[in-house]
Amino acid sequence: MPYLIEIIKEKKNKKYLEKFLDKPFKEMVKFVADVEKEIIAVGGELHSDIAELLIKNNSNPKNLWGGNFYPLMNNNDWVEYNSLINLKPNQNHFNMDIQDKETIDKINKIIKQFVQNE
Repeated sequence: MPYLIEIIKEKKNKKYLEKFLDKPFKEMVKFVADVEKEIIAVGGELHSDIAELLIKNNSNPKNLWGGNFYPLMNNNDWVEYNSLINLKPNQNHFNMDIQDKETIDKINKIIKQFVQNE
């Protein structure tokens, strides 16, 4: 069963992400950010499905990094930087967790641009 995946094109609040809950994850919404184009897409079952949508919209896979939102959490730990698509051996990144602070900073900038933590 395909699940809704959406490229966020305008500022939303964290509550907006709740429409993706239970589709399929009860408390989590997956995201993929393009750190070059500064866009983000959310939803779906697999980060690779979100990445595929972004690639169809001219994103380069090397610039795509995945993670998870937990929109029901009320603290600053509502974002997790963990995904299989983060394994990028050709970029010397061998971990599902994003290790590079600069990459995390770029993702946080994109998140702040499109998803307010309120």
